[in-house]
Amino acid sequence: MLSLLLPVGLLITASLTVLSSISRHLFLLQLFWVVLGIILIFIFSVVDWRSILNNRWLISFLYGLGIIFLVIVYFKGPVIRSTRSWLVLGPFNFQPVELMKLSLILLFGRYFSRRHLSVAHWKNIITSFFYFLVPAVLIALQPDMGSASVLFVIWFGFLIASGLPLKRLAVAVLIFISLGFIGWHLVLKDYQRDRIVGIFYPQDNSLSVNYSLNQAKIAIGSAGLFGKGYGQGTQTQLGFLTEPSNDFILASLIEEWGLVFGILVIAAFLFLLFKILKIASLSSGNFEKFICLGTVMVFCWQFFLNVGSTIGLSPVIGVTFPFLSYGGSSLLIDFILLAIINSIAKHS
Repeated sequence: MLSLLLPVGLLITASLTVLSSISRHLFLLQLFWVVLGIILIFIFSVVDWRSILNNRWLISFLYGLGIIFLVIVYFKGPVIRSTRSWLVLGPFNFQPVELMKLSLILLFGRYFSRRHLSVAHWKNIITSFFYFLVPAVLIALQPDMGSASVLFVIWFGFLIASGLPLKRLAVAVLIFISLGFIGWHLVLKDYQRDRIVGIFYPQDNSLSVNYSLNQAKIAIGSAGLFGKGYGQGTQTQLGFLTEPSNDFILASLIEEWGLVFGILVIAAFLFLLFKILKIASLSSGNFEKFICLGTVMVFCWQFFLNVGSTIGLSPVIGVTFPFLSYGGSSLLIDFILLAIINSIAKHS
């Protein structure tokens, strides 16, 4: 299904250069990451992943490197779109949070595959929570609550997949409800609370908090079944739709290519998730299963946040649509996860 998602993502990025809403070098960068990702999948298909990822020191190194990068970004990173989320590496900008997604999936995959029979012990729950909490706090301080929520989904999803008893799960839910109440009043900034409230009152603040959502709805509503054509989307090309290659790429896609093509792309993505789950079901070891499940959890949550922000089901918090949105860091890590899963399918 990548054979559909990747060309579509490149096509949308290319169409945004028609009226110079983005520069052409961004399309070339996206093409570079796609080619690099395909090469990684080929390399992992001929290399047994177990010889690499069964090394716990490598997983610990990736996790520690991610923490170091997050600290550097927090103190020295440039402010881009009101957040400190990027490391500047020559001509490239890299988001350390993407490395943390990969390292947490591997770390928790190894951690819970060896402790799934004792996952109910508070020691294991608290230890795993600490692994999640340290990077999540650094990411929330950027501030990037969307990416912090992705890390939470990885941790909590692994707990549930490991067979956390209902009593422990109920206690955890009550704790997080309490933390959510505290976070609402003491952690979230005013604009973040406004975005959440805006989900329930989309007709209010149409020129501020809900501006992007309303423009996305106009783009989708005016597209019809087959769209306005390549480079002809008015909301997209004239700059009314914010972040058309990232946060609202689905609206860009539907405006120019129609509702039918948008549904086809979503179906292709869901089929990709189904294939990953099938590989998990056929894998012999718990570590392999957890890597597949962790990847599906990340892709599902990012899909929900990205598409949800387009149609008003979730706040606009800047999370990419996997393999469709523009973004070298996210695309590279998504490809690495897929390359590992492809290797699992071939060598397990």
